[in-house]
Amino acid sequence: MTIRKIAQIGHPILRETARPLTKEELASPRIQAFIDDLVETMRDANGAGLAATQVYEPLAICAIEVGDNPRYPYKPKIPLTVLVNPVVTALSDETFENYEGCLSVPNLRGVVSRFARVKVTGWNRDGSPYDQECVGFTAGTMQHEVDHLHGKIFVDHVKDPRTFTTWAEFDRYHKGPFMETVAQVVARYHR
Repeated sequence: MTIRKIAQIGHPILRETARPLTKEELASPRIQAFIDDLVETMRDANGAGLAATQVYEPLAICAIEVGDNPRYPYKPKIPLTVLVNPVVTALSDETFENYEGCLSVPNLRGVVSRFARVKVTGWNRDGSPYDQECVGFTAGTMQHEVDHLHGKIFVDHVKDPRTFTTWAEFDRYHKGPFMETVAQVVARYHR
């Protein structure tokens, strides 16, 4: 496995639309090795997820995993999930506000509105169907990663640029009030 370089905001690859894979291509040793690299890179960077476009591969693949993540200690745990050709569909108009960050946008967070309930479909890394309903922060994480596969970055969704903050200033000025929002989202969706 190889830890890959993560593209930073401004690099054109982050604005590309990833191409879908065939099942034959997914099963190839090259793509399976790439998925191993994607997971290893995500874990090395303490990411909650990482899309193929973020490591310079315009393929419709992303990896998501949340354990004891120091960047997002409030997020519910998500076991390692590799999504291939994923599609996210909102299940209602209900949204919540989330302070998001991104490995491709270092040291910056901003408030993004995300759908509170979504359905995610696609394939697992072995080509078997993936069909899952997600809520709250898990739904937000899925939307964030799949956005990357459509050339979108969380900063595109920030409606009020005054919410942009570095991680240090977030901890200093915004974390307290945001933790009240976290408590409400957790109580509503992650009981």
